[in-house]
Amino acid sequence: MAFKTNEDLIKIIQSNYYKFSKGQKAIAQFIIEQYDKAAFMTAARIGKTVDVSESTVVRFATALGFDGFPDLQQALQVMIKNKLTTVQRISLNETPKDSEEFINKILKNEINSLKNYLEDLDQERLNNAAALILKAKKIYILGMRSSYALALYLGFYLDVILENVKIINQNTNSVFEQLIRINENDLFIVISYPRYSRQTMDAVKFAIDKKAKVIAITDTEASPFYQLADIALLGKSNMVSFVDSLVTPMAVINSLIMSVGMQEKDEILKYFDLLENVWDKYSIYNKENDFKK
Repeated sequence: MAFKTNEDLIKIIQSNYYKFSKGQKAIAQFIIEQYDKAAFMTAARIGKTVDVSESTVVRFATALGFDGFPDLQQALQVMIKNKLTTVQRISLNETPKDSEEFINKILKNEINSLKNYLEDLDQERLNNAAALILKAKKIYILGMRSSYALALYLGFYLDVILENVKIINQNTNSVFEQLIRINENDLFIVISYPRYSRQTMDAVKFAIDKKAKVIAITDTEASPFYQLADIALLGKSNMVSFVDSLVTPMAVINSLIMSVGMQEKDEILKYFDLLENVWDKYSIYNKENDFKK
């Protein structure tokens, strides 16, 4: 079964929602809200998640016109790979007329996304990523467009802990000029969320050609960066509206920073003790008495 555009599958599920049985409605709601997660779950696992039988999930797929569940799963994966344009994001989500209702909807989505991240958290993978960071001679961090803010945040804290961090500046020289010295002793951390930047993909391939290790911070197993990376850390970025949500990606980054920090705890304490003396000597921060004047 083929769909004309990326949004068609979700639109079809939404438009047929009233026809579904109680169990099928539960499946439909789960796919609408978490299609990127559902795309990599078995029929049995989806059934268990929404408390219906595996056969109900299979019947749901056939009700949509698929030959079976694997075809529905494939369609979901294709949709994720193609991703939605900003216009399609807005059309998929009917914006409530009341601004308070709209903000509440966004915040609930963010909370659910964080809960899902917590449930799927792979601490061993985080520890392995932290080990790569600590082992690297030099660390390069790249995030394009809205992901640039994430790259700056990660770079700021890694630079506090380590001395070998370089944030690739998307506003100055060519990305490749800034990566020209990367080699097999270095680490390339790429942060990329839909819609994936082609330049980011080219930069990752460049780093791989130079035999550098790669950590990817991205959204799903369908991300083009998932297979390329030595370690991929996943955190969903909700497409609630025209604004990219950075809440869960930021949680992924904080988890990574904490994992690095736990392995270098003694050194970090020494570093911050020195910093506190510098901040105090040069009055970097206001003191409590300053607010009473």
